[in-house]
Amino acid sequence: MQTASSGEPAPRPLNRQDARTLALAALGGALEFYDFIIFVFFTAVIGQLFFPPSTPEWLRQLQAFGLFAAGYLARPLGGIVMAHFGDRTGRKRMFSLSVFLMAVPTLLIGLLPTYATAGYAAPLVLLLLRILQGAAVGGEVPGAWVFVAEHVPERRVGFACGTLTAGLTFGILLGSLMATAINTIYSPEEVLAIGWRWPFLIGGIFGFFSVFLRRWLAETPVFEEMRQRKALVQELPLKVVLRGHGTAVAVSMLVTWVLTAAIVVVVLMTPTLMQRSFGIPPAQALAANSLATVSLTLGCIGFGLATDRFGVGWMMGIGSLLLLAATYLLYLGVRTAPEHLAVLYAVAGGCVGVVGVVPTVMVRAFPAAVRFSGLSFSYNVAYALFGGLTPLVVTLLAKGTPLAPAHYVAVVCGVGLAVATYLLRAGRSRLARANSLG
Repeated sequence: MQTASSGEPAPRPLNRQDARTLALAALGGALEFYDFIIFVFFTAVIGQLFFPPSTPEWLRQLQAFGLFAAGYLARPLGGIVMAHFGDRTGRKRMFSLSVFLMAVPTLLIGLLPTYATAGYAAPLVLLLLRILQGAAVGGEVPGAWVFVAEHVPERRVGFACGTLTAGLTFGILLGSLMATAINTIYSPEEVLAIGWRWPFLIGGIFGFFSVFLRRWLAETPVFEEMRQRKALVQELPLKVVLRGHGTAVAVSMLVTWVLTAAIVVVVLMTPTLMQRSFGIPPAQALAANSLATVSLTLGCIGFGLATDRFGVGWMMGIGSLLLLAATYLLYLGVRTAPEHLAVLYAVAGGCVGVVGVVPTVMVRAFPAAVRFSGLSFSYNVAYALFGGLTPLVVTLLAKGTPLAPAHYVAVVCGVGLAVATYLLRAGRSRLARANSLG
């Protein structure tokens, strides 16, 4: 079928198969991301249980965040290996493997002995399991974005990536709700005794359920077409990426920095920081975090839809400005009026939805033959660097001023604005070249 104006095939709308693929991928991603992220909601408890009692409180928290960060530092290796085979043998196979590799260590964390029982072996084994989790999620997140983007029509890539990102953030919501429930049902002493284990045990079960869900997914049409045309990359995919796609790698790493600042600081660290800096009770901070994550999930879909309508450059710029303003509003507002925490956090959560734009930038930056490897390398290396160091940097800076998290986010939003400017200029250059050829 041809359009009357251009003579090109009419854009294909989303069909039932696309919707089913998006739903299954997003749900599986939510369950797997819950497994990876639940750790951060129990960093205070883990710090008490897995390190010597004589350790100062601030150092215990720093060490616990260090264990959390270890998962990020392991992401590049897992992501690069899985992406290599994803570009060479198929997206679906790696998409299923990553979720299995996440479920096993999550279950084992829930069964670990603590420092009181195993001494220094306890934090060392916990570190190893976090590294395994990081390797698994390193393949999961880039693979999921590539998978859904290659299943839907080109003009709906923003919506698909935004929806998948919403699924991942829904995993954060599940973690927040679980942490809220544990802290509500159990007393602080009971949480230390047994309550902290349940989220990890349940998460392991979630992970195996995700493996089952992904049996129903099909290989992407883009990869199948490349396989039929014998157009799959023949040499090392990462070598091709580094040799010929340096600009795409740089842009992807910068937008990943924006994503890490938004997710790690505003969503994951803020409940703990609010408790320490402003004396907010744990249950209240976690309840507000749950509300913010609902806003984030909806925001990802909204930003994804807007990206399809207005373009990645405009939405990256507008989203960065909104995130900057909302983060300062949250921290300044809670400092002066803590009773408004829920509303302020919900607004900030919606603005964090700018992360729904990030995967569309990266998916479109690389050609299909090396898309998985290019996206995975850029995203995971940047996340290992920025996501791994951010908790440590912000925790140390927050000792000087409670507004340090907002200052950090503001700096990174400036990076987002710079990338948005580049994307807009690059888009205008491509349009000008197309018009001159026409």
